Amino acid sequence: MTAAFVYDAVRTPFGRYGKALAAVRPDDLAASTLRALVDRHPALDPAAIDDVLLGDANQAGEDNRNVARMAVLLAGLPVTVPGATVNRLCGSGVEAVVQASRVVETGDASLVVAGGVESMSRAPWVLPKADRPYPATDATLVSTTLGWRLVNPAMPPAWTVSLGETAELLAERFGIPREEQDAFALGSHRRAAAAWESGAYAAETVAVPGVALERDESIRSDTTPEALAALAPAFRPSGGTVTAGNSSPLNDGAGMLLLGAEGAVDSAPLARIVSRAVVGNEPDAFGIAPVAAATRALERAGLSWDDVDLVELNEAFAAQSLACLRLWPELDPAKVNVHGGAIAIGHPLGASGARIVGHLAHALAARGGGVGLAAICIGVGQGMAVVLRA
Repeated sequence: MTAAFVYDAVRTPFGRYGKALAAVRPDDLAASTLRALVDRHPALDPAAIDDVLLGDANQAGEDNRNVARMAVLLAGLPVTVPGATVNRLCGSGVEAVVQASRVVETGDASLVVAGGVESMSRAPWVLPKADRPYPATDATLVSTTLGWRLVNPAMPPAWTVSLGETAELLAERFGIPREEQDAFALGSHRRAAAAWESGAYAAETVAVPGVALERDESIRSDTTPEALAALAPAFRPSGGTVTAGNSSPLNDGAGMLLLGAEGAVDSAPLARIVSRAVVGNEPDAFGIAPVAAATRALERAGLSWDDVDLVELNEAFAAQSLACLRLWPELDPAKVNVHGGAIAIGHPLGASGARIVGHLAHALAARGGGVGLAAICIGVGQGMAVVLRA
């Protein structure tokens, strides 16, 4: 077995739903990001890339028909470079990185691009086929933007509640009040805004051609506790605590990592992938699945929380993130999302995993080394974690 290294990672600024990136097709978004990653390494022969693995949660519209292969072709890479698209919903970008690291470690490849893409703005409506020919009744279009759709009636109803309702359930279970959720969200926005001002994201963000978007569009640097407190509950009109302000928004974006064996790229790696883990749990409690995944990944690496310097936890909801922190009493919260999280930065499903792993690699390298863990919750009851060492 050989080691798998992260040599580079790039991402677009994440756009708000229906805003700056809404006119960009997901295959074009992936292609331009892939092209930008390759262009950062002039000595790299693109034909040497053994595979391109991209996560994409929707795949119901312009991202259908294997968006990874489409990105390879649209980016102008040699036609000999293959591509495959993977889907583990919110964890799709992490799944792509995990699969890429495994093929490098086993020797099946020496250089792989892994990442993800999502355009939630351009997610289509779908029209299911009729159960019988020539129906005389009306048909209903179904939005594919987010959450359950076309639910199998055999699925227990308790498992198919909205994603926001699962956050309400966690808030109840762990005693997380509205004020604590809003404070967590405020901190995410303030840290993300400060990170952009300090240049913490400069090394990893690349422009989208033809789009005037220089930083993540959902960050609200001017938000206040009063503004967050004024928002109405989004999922439980009466007595709810989860709002649009303490939840991750809908977004568009792409991210790519360059992974390879030792010496595969003519530059020093950012970090090494040490271990990985994926777990499952009840679909209505998916928000705390990162806890078991992180525990398993650390155990596989022979590490404890005391060894970890930085954590990237994808913030689907403030209640969900706080529930994880409740279950990690030995983890210093000051190590978590030091440059902001998805509540501020955004959560374009298939790209989010690439963002948290890629930024963790850059952040570890910037601090001169250390151990980092990236973790993400996944709808329908799954969680993933990856441990890096720089």
